[in-house]
Amino acid sequence: MRSQTHRTAAAVGALAAVAALVTAPPSFAAGPRDVTADVLANRDVTLTGDTVVTVPSGQTTYNGVFRGEGTLTVRGTGTLILTKDSDFTLPKSRQRQKVSILGGNHPYVTTTNPDPPAVTVERGATLQYGNGGTTGLIGHFPYGTPAFRLNQANIRVDGTLRLSLKSAYNLGTISGSGLISQPRFLWGTWDLSGAHPFSGVIDNGTQVNAGRPEFATSLPNVRKILNQGTYTVDTPLGQTVTMGMDFYQREYGSDINVQSRPGSKVVLTGQYSWSNQGGDTDPSLSDPALNWTPARKNVNKRGTNIKGANVQWGDGTTSKIFMPGTAETVYINLLAARSRSLLTFDYNGPVTLGAPIGGGLFHDTLAAPGAGDVVIAGTRGNDVTFAAKQYYDGSTTVEKGAVLRLGSGQGDGSLWMDGDLCRVVNDGTLVVQNASTPISLSRVSGSGAFVQSGAATTTLAGSGVTYTGTTTVRKGTLALKSGATLGRSKAIRLTSPGARLDVGTSGLRVTTTLTGKGTVRGAVTNDGVVAGGLTVTGGYTQRAKGRLVLQAKPLKVTGGSVRLAGEVDLSAAGRSSAREITLLDNAGRGATKGAFSGLREGTKVKLADTVYRISYRAGDGNDVALTATAASPSASPSPGSASNSAAVGTRSASTADDSGLGWWPYVLSLGLLGGLLIPATRRTRGGRRRGGGRHAAHR
Repeated sequence: MRSQTHRTAAAVGALAAVAALVTAPPSFAAGPRDVTADVLANRDVTLTGDTVVTVPSGQTTYNGVFRGEGTLTVRGTGTLILTKDSDFTLPKSRQRQKVSILGGNHPYVTTTNPDPPAVTVERGATLQYGNGGTTGLIGHFPYGTPAFRLNQANIRVDGTLRLSLKSAYNLGTISGSGLISQPRFLWGTWDLSGAHPFSGVIDNGTQVNAGRPEFATSLPNVRKILNQGTYTVDTPLGQTVTMGMDFYQREYGSDINVQSRPGSKVVLTGQYSWSNQGGDTDPSLSDPALNWTPARKNVNKRGTNIKGANVQWGDGTTSKIFMPGTAETVYINLLAARSRSLLTFDYNGPVTLGAPIGGGLFHDTLAAPGAGDVVIAGTRGNDVTFAAKQYYDGSTTVEKGAVLRLGSGQGDGSLWMDGDLCRVVNDGTLVVQNASTPISLSRVSGSGAFVQSGAATTTLAGSGVTYTGTTTVRKGTLALKSGATLGRSKAIRLTSPGARLDVGTSGLRVTTTLTGKGTVRGAVTNDGVVAGGLTVTGGYTQRAKGRLVLQAKPLKVTGGSVRLAGEVDLSAAGRSSAREITLLDNAGRGATKGAFSGLREGTKVKLADTVYRISYRAGDGNDVALTATAASPSASPSPGSASNSAAVGTRSASTADDSGLGWWPYVLSLGLLGGLLIPATRRTRGGRRRGGGRHAAHR
């Protein structure tokens, strides 16, 4: 006799079996249906659930169609070629994605919560849509989307999907990590719409629309794109589209076209490089230097056409320039369509643009000037070098904190200044470092600094030179022409003996500071501060507001007249024990005229413990120098002593250097100017002193 426990357990088991039967999923979920035999026999297949095809090695051409409800998985080691369009859907229970049409009069499509894949290509297998004609696509198109047909049959590609179609098509949402390949010269157009989690490689052989006015495209996980045709990026109104992958090119004639709608932007953060290894699945370049060297039959020449778009290279987190190469290996066209183009460089380290930006057609980039503007973004570390002659009619803006360099060891650079819209707005730093090619710049404004640092001459021309930052000449010659002045530059520095500032026949009027070790070619009028150590080849005129600051070497004037007024700062000589200190070396033939304020010929000047007399007829007869007197430097002047004497304070003042600080902020400080020349004071009978003017003589 069986126990009650055994009877109860049997009942529970029976109930569980019944429950399993009641709640079991439909038959298509129990396991995939294998339709390999039907496919090999070219029979049409009606899906009633999950379905699998195992493709034998080699190529299998299927002239039938798939229809019904379910999924299709392609596995095996061969290639399945579809020659006819197939139309099937997921079962309604699995459909979840929402498609919205936004934008009102400017409609664009968005997809949220996409359906799981209706088609899966497993690793090792290849599925080919079409055989070079216009049919062979798997798709279902129920949405009525504007200007393109959105595919509901999403696809996962872990193997290879080959798109051998001449028609326009859409694949829905793509996932997986395999290869999607489009053969060359088919002239079919793939509308790659929406956001895709696909993390594999795309081989574009003809034409891909990665965005249009009717949809945006997002490919955040794509590893690489092998671009052997035309890859077009576009946007709906007011949208930002970012392409973060690297692009590669293997054959001559490929390009990336970028377009955008008003209020939109396209951000490209990768690099468009040549590929000489890795095949379709992992394109790469064995040596980055090969991007800069022409290959046989120009197979490494690639380009980009910016068509009335707002484009940004980099996102401030990389220093890998988007288009590496020269005019022989890349081309860049900045064009106008609905509006002028804008190209922004946004990097966090040094990058070099070795090719010109022009406005021609495709490879003939210099057939016309570019129609757009260029911005060097103010991202920390953004240091961009133009190592080629640029050819665009537009503004060049260097934002605060950024650096734009013209010229490098890889080539000399320049900006085209002949167009009506050409100008430079420099709020950062503009450096010209050409080795052999002289250039001319006009219409340079902004609050930034200008640096001449190359052996070749740079000319600033015209009244449009109005920038207010520091002007530094480190090497070579900076020339002023056609009315250009440096009157608004807050400081002028010639930091090496070989530095030249050619001011032309108009001369240079200094209203701020002029310092350094180099040579000014032309006359100088000092209404600000000039430091010794410079050489002036023209005349030197110092007016009542001017100051001459003694440095380790005197100011040398080799031609023209010398006329003096204003102040002299002798702080640097405060600790000198020299018996003679030359303030100004007049190498010309004319006499030095005038005198520093309160320091007429023969006036005594006390520096530390030494008393000097100033002379404007020293040296070869027209130099300005201090000569120590024979009297004891410690002797106290008595009432009735010579009246033309002055005591000078010995405050410290360092020489100018490349830091841009040096002595001049100290000189310009109004609170300290009163001590430039401290006059000897009058003694009263009670021994107390009272002021007698800045350079008053002892009485």
